[in-house]
Order: sequence, then structure tokens, then C-alpha cells
Amino acid sequence: MAELEFVAQIAAAPDRVAAFFVPQRMPYWYGREMQTEFEVQGGAADFEVGQKVRITGRLGRKEVSLTTVVTRFQPGRALEWRFSDSYGVRGRQSWDLQASANGTRVWMRDVYELPGALGRLADRLLMKHTVARRDRAWLDQLRKIAENAAE
Repeated sequence: MAELEFVAQIAAAPDRVAAFFVPQRMPYWYGREMQTEFEVQGGAADFEVGQKVRITGRLGRKEVSLTTVVTRFQPGRALEWRFSDSYGVRGRQSWDLQASANGTRVWMRDVYELPGALGRLADRLLMKHTVARRDRAWLDQLRKIAENAAE
């Protein structure tokens, strides 16, 4: 099981950063390289605990699909979901936002497991580094759009 954690300092107020933690705006930074779409159970405009969210996108020529269930949501402060994808990868992602002297500090945690012994080996050799690079890129993209929105 891989456990990754990253912290990003964003020069924007917490309410500005939190504005990008809603289903209609998360695709701007979360999975942007995949042209991600969020399909929220019941078409809700905001997240809520217990809600299912289907995230789809394209990675090269392949369509990828991720199903999540929101396990923690505190508007403007925290979002967490458990996920599974069509390849058998399962895990949990969470984001916590906290006001800081220079804007907002965002903690991202990504815990996941690839299926089978071969999956665990592939994770150690390749995937963990790829996922870490992707997570950092997502936080960098969030930083760029939140800081630009604050101007």
C-alpha cells in the first residue's frame, strides 16, 4: 500500500481556494491532463458525505473511470473520498485546507493499493513515483488557478 502526502502553500484566501473544491470546478485542476469530467450522484452542485461521484477522462486513447464515495466533507475545510477504478486500484484521497499567514495551506493525502503481487511490485518500481508527480502537478495547477482568481 502506498501512502503519499504533500503540502502546498497557496497565496490566496481559504474561501478562494475552497471555491475549486466543488464538482463543477475540480476538473480545472484535478486530472486536467485527462480532460476530466465529474458526474455527481443526483446532479448535486456540492459534495456531501455518502455521495457517489464518477470521474471519467481520457489517458491517451483510453477512457479511464474512477468511482468515488465521499467520506468526509467540510465546506471550505476538507474533502475526502474512497475510490476504486476499472483496473482494480483502490484507495483514499483527501485534502485539508487551513488559513495561513500567506494565504492557504493545502494538505493532500493519497493512499492506494494496486491489486496482486505484480501490482505491488509495479507500484514500488514505477507507479508510486508517477502518482507522486501527478499529485504534485495537480496541486501546482490548483495553486495557479486559485492565485490567478485572487488577482
